[in-house]
Amino acid sequence: MNDVLIMGGGFAGLAAATRLAADGRRVTLLEKRPVLGGRAYSYTDQATGEVIDNGQHAMMGCYTEMFRFLDRIGATDKLAIQPGLRVDMLDPERGAGAIRCPPLPNPLHMGAGVLGYRLLSLADRARVLAGGLRLLLMKRRGDSRLAERTVDGVLDLLGQSTAARRAFWHPVAVATLNDDPAVASADLLAEVMVRAFFAGKDAARFVLSKVGLSELYTHDARRFIETRGGRVETKAHVVGVGFRGGEVSHFELRDGRRLTASAYVSAVPPQGLFPLLPIAIRRSVPALGGIEGLTSSPIVSVHVWFDRPILAARPFVGFVGTETHWAFNRDVIAGRRDRDGGYLSFVISGARATVDDDNDAIVARTLADLRRLVPAAAAAVVRHTQVVKEKFATMAPTLASARLRPATVTPFDNFVLAGDWTDTGLPATIESAVMSGHRAADVVTARLAAFGTPRGEARAAS
Repeated sequence: MNDVLIMGGGFAGLAAATRLAADGRRVTLLEKRPVLGGRAYSYTDQATGEVIDNGQHAMMGCYTEMFRFLDRIGATDKLAIQPGLRVDMLDPERGAGAIRCPPLPNPLHMGAGVLGYRLLSLADRARVLAGGLRLLLMKRRGDSRLAERTVDGVLDLLGQSTAARRAFWHPVAVATLNDDPAVASADLLAEVMVRAFFAGKDAARFVLSKVGLSELYTHDARRFIETRGGRVETKAHVVGVGFRGGEVSHFELRDGRRLTASAYVSAVPPQGLFPLLPIAIRRSVPALGGIEGLTSSPIVSVHVWFDRPILAARPFVGFVGTETHWAFNRDVIAGRRDRDGGYLSFVISGARATVDDDNDAIVARTLADLRRLVPAAAAAVVRHTQVVKEKFATMAPTLASARLRPATVTPFDNFVLAGDWTDTGLPATIESAVMSGHRAADVVTARLAAFGTPRGEARAAS
């Protein structure tokens, strides 16, 4: 019998399941798709035979919950971790520049990195540094203006110039929040700045997966759960959540089964959970009914295989002033040195203006951006392309979303929520997803202990 039923097999669901399994709880995880991974997975490109990610995911050294999860399942050796923060940027007007943070105490490391950033004038570098410190103070003091203003609104308060926004603030905001700075919450950007860029040199390092995302965590997590007596079911589509007497009574599956347990965790996106709730629950429980108002922000990824290497030894570069935001050198990240050709993965974040366009048009514009910034790429022959559109990639980090994001706990003692879209205080990132899963597991553990549920036991099906 199950102690816990978990719906959703992405980072949040697997983090919750492995934490509970490590505590000796018998878990059954249900994933409606044939594979685990949620919105962070990899698959095989049929034309090249190469494993590619549905979208490039960059992590950071400040992702403490993610590191705990990967360490638990024995997967940290699959990560490539920068020795120190270095972000190369390309600007069609000013050329190449980089933010390099030397090994100095916080916040001197970030100050030195900004002051050496040649894509900005000396005056703008000073403005960015002063603005970053003011933003840090506003966050630490709980300044209400952060929750009331967009990123651009707070940049107005901080006196940031158009040039500083274009070459520093907007690339940072779009990369971390996945949305337009004109609509994204300043409070979430401030949280990112505090955790990532003003928390020490190790926190600011970029972290990339050397393997496909599915290989990074799904297989090891599944093995961790199953070797501890749990079950992982794919193609297990939950079509309804049953309620009775002030608590959840069962998960109903498309195949007709009704599964019961002592506790239930939903680790699916809001657009996946909302239709499963009875209409009476949606109307009477604001914390659950309100999730319908959470909107999404898309990401478009463009995978391109060339007849030659393009970005030399750089693992990734940022693009300034173009539709394309980042280019990731998958050969360098994976440690491939003898490849015939080159493979780059491009990312367009907050891609509302792009996601519905024709794939060929997206590829053409992406290649135009690359050739504008890297002229040598004009001579490269394109062998193959693949466009991946994730229309519901992340929760839109708007001011309204802060009021709608639900807590882990619900009014139902045996039902908790997990997902990067829940109220973690972070934007919808891998770290937010894993943090939410760990929080859900901790709540479940405490409640099962309070009710005296022995490990490995559950209530019988009703």
